[in-house]
Amino acid sequence: METSNAVAALTALAQESRLAVFRLLIQAGPVGMAAGKISETTGIPPSSLSFHLKELTYADMVVSRQEGRFVIYAANFSTATALVAFLTENCCGGNPCLPVCKS
Repeated sequence: METSNAVAALTALAQESRLAVFRLLIQAGPVGMAAGKISETTGIPPSSLSFHLKELTYADMVVSRQEGRFVIYAANFSTATALVAFLTENCCGGNPCLPVCKS
C-alpha cells in the first residue's frame, strides 16, 4: 500500500459516523448491507449516510454493487488488510515480534 492510499483510508475512518459504518460492514462480512439497513442500524440519516459512504468508497474502504433496486455496500477487506499490513510492516524494528504484536 502506498502512503497516499493509507492516508486516504485513515482520513476516511477518522470520523465517528464513517468508523461506525465501516465497523458495521466488517461485521456484515462480504455479503454487505443495503444502504437503508445501514441507516436504520446506525441511526445516520440517509442524506448524511450517502456522504459518508461516498467518502469511504473514495478511500477504497467500501465497495458497492447494485442488487435490483438496492445498492449493497460491503467493507473492502483487501484494502483493510493492506492498511493493517502497512501500519505494522516495521513492527518491533525488525526484531521478532513481542507477544503484544502477535495476532
